[in-house]
Order: sequence, then C-alpha cells, then structure tokens
Amino acid sequence: MIHFDLSNREFRRLLDLVYIGNWVLNSTRGDDRIPDYDEVESAVFAQCLQERGMEELYAIDAGTVVPSAAFEEGGIHEAIMDYEDAVFFDILAEELARRDMDFSPVTEANYKELTERMEEYLDEFDENGVDNLILDK
Repeated sequence: MIHFDLSNREFRRLLDLVYIGNWVLNSTRGDDRIPDYDEVESAVFAQCLQERGMEELYAIDAGTVVPSAAFEEGGIHEAIMDYEDAVFFDILAEELARRDMDFSPVTEANYKELTERMEEYLDEFDENGVDNLILDK
C-alpha cells in the first residue's frame, strides 16, 4: 500500500481529482463502467474515515465506500459543468471552422486561418452562447 503524506487540504483536493477522473471515465458508460476506476475511487474515499476524520465526504452503498451526497452536492458538479461547457464550445468552434474550410486537413499553410475562424466563433459564443446558431435540416 502506498502512503501519501498530504495535508488535509491536499487530500481534499485529491478527492476532487479522483472523483472528476472517475466521472469522466465512467459517467457515460451506463452498465459498462470500468470497475478498476470505481475501486480506486472507493479506496481513496475510504481514507476519509480511516485516516482523515472526513466522515461527511463518504457513504457506504451496498457495502462499497462511495462519495457521499454532501460531497457530490458540494460544488464538484459545477466544476465539471464549467469544464464541459468550455470543451463543448472549443470543439464546436473547431468543427464549424473546419466545415467552413471544407474539412481540409490542417497544415502549416492553413493553421492560421483555422485558428482565426475558431476565434471568431468563440467570440460569438462568449457573447451569445448558442442563441444565434441555426440548423438547416
């Protein structure tokens, strides 16, 4: 067993990192979760009781240590949503810019054009979100 010499504040941040990592890897998988990541999350959250006195951050569900409702409702999902929003707009801007360029492969010659188009879209999204997007079916 590996022991980390972390302050309680650092350990609390580690809980966030472990939870976010498992969320990214497993939240969209339904019944096809990757159990190894659930097991690591459970082992780290078990340290809340065993070493840290942070009982409010874990719960036991069907005999398995899991993040508590208090942990999950403590702002971690807002951080995840902020990340998802940023990634969504970045990907959308790149896809729209590449579409505008007829999906040409990105090269040194067209990279500047691609980034300029992306910046235009990102500026629009910063100002208006998706309010001005129109889909032509």
